[in-house]
Amino acid sequence: MFEFQVPWAFVLIILPLLTRALLPGYKKQEAALRVTNLPSWNSQNTRSAESAKRLSPWLLPTLAWLALVVALARPVWLGEPVRLPAEGRDLMLAVDISGSMDTADMELDNRPVNRLAVVKQVLNDFITQRDGDRLGLILFGSNAYLQAPLTFDRETVRTFMNEAQLGLAGKQTAIGDAIALAAKRMRENPSDSQVIVLLTDGENTAGSVEPVRAAQLAAELGMKIYTIGLGAESMQVPSFFGSRTINPSRDLNESELQSVADLTSARFFRARNTEELSQIYQLIDDLEPTEREKKTYRPETGLFQWALLAALLLTWLQLMITRRQMA
Repeated sequence: MFEFQVPWAFVLIILPLLTRALLPGYKKQEAALRVTNLPSWNSQNTRSAESAKRLSPWLLPTLAWLALVVALARPVWLGEPVRLPAEGRDLMLAVDISGSMDTADMELDNRPVNRLAVVKQVLNDFITQRDGDRLGLILFGSNAYLQAPLTFDRETVRTFMNEAQLGLAGKQTAIGDAIALAAKRMRENPSDSQVIVLLTDGENTAGSVEPVRAAQLAAELGMKIYTIGLGAESMQVPSFFGSRTINPSRDLNESELQSVADLTSARFFRARNTEELSQIYQLIDDLEPTEREKKTYRPETGLFQWALLAALLLTWLQLMITRRQMA
């Protein structure tokens, strides 16, 4: 599609006519030097005079002026509409990869797996659904590390999550440091809506910042922290007398995670199996929906330079003709 971005520029087409009409006229002066009727002079200028008569002296200047006006009107060629990503929000995932995440109290496809394997599976689907959101990833154990800064590149975040290894950040659990790091990185990239989703299976046993204090700082910045406590409540383990039932989530500090969520006007969730974890992430998706308003734009290719080039060529041609007539 072809259009002019400054169509009012075509009003300038009449400017030369107005100038000629409004400015005082001039009288054509006689030549100061009369040349005698020499045959050589006449024969040399006869051809130039005849050529000039064939071409109106105003044609090339008029075309050059029209080309300049067209260039000023900014002609562009509009390409096909391109859909932009939906405007969403900032969402930082903070995932516990401490040693306790190796506990095999979960099932995936009817087979026992450890907690981290389930988290990877569920987060794959959750990340896919966050079209239009900027996602970030923090992995924490004894220390918290920013694995992926806020980005629209969901595939990179998914890859980093799938490559996470147990114990890579240490054996203990620094929940407060993870919240503080997430809040710090999100504060550096302000947006209208900022959400932290923190998943852990234990309690704060490492780090320099208490979870509640970190949550208070996040709340002051207008952030929400959804907390997820992961782990089954019963598990059969072998013993000397056969097997016995234990609670593999006895170290999970639910009250602390609840306080963190309450301080930021969010919610605490308890995931005891794969199905509950999937439902929780789906519920978070419903609570913090992506803005689905789509925007489109049409790529523009400027064409004014061609009109400008035409004006320069026409001007150059007129100058050549004028010099030849004066020679």
